[in-house]
Amino acid sequence: MKKTVTWILIADGTQARVLEHNGPGKGLAAVKGLEWSIAPLQSQDIDTDRPGRSHSSVGPGRSAITPKTDPAEHREAEFVRSVAAELDRKAKEGAFDRIVIAAAPIALGHFRKNLSDHVKKAILAELDKDLTNLPTQNIDKHLDGIIAV
Repeated sequence: MKKTVTWILIADGTQARVLEHNGPGKGLAAVKGLEWSIAPLQSQDIDTDRPGRSHSSVGPGRSAITPKTDPAEHREAEFVRSVAAELDRKAKEGAFDRIVIAAAPIALGHFRKNLSDHVKKAILAELDKDLTNLPTQNIDKHLDGIIAV
């Protein structure tokens, strides 16, 4: 009988890693090559220039143009999109059977929008928790009732 491989994605908007679970009592192991991170930056660190200015539609006034999206949030959404694309590629290769996604609430929302149907079908559970700063050996406590680590 083929063993069931469960991946656990631990992520927020700036870092992510995948752990593998191969059955009860076997613990969790980091999947080599599936760790990502970008430097966490604030919007003011990204946009150092003053906002552009525009003429008012009525009168001689000018005002600043406010960007439509927050640069830090856009950057994090792009990060999540790249992680989701890699998960899709690995799912199509058959690297895992099931996946548990534990992500910070905003990142989890971005994952829900960006995961392919192939990966969505493999989702066993979603946790809206930021576990990125926990060591691997402490993550199993948060997976009680989902998988037997």
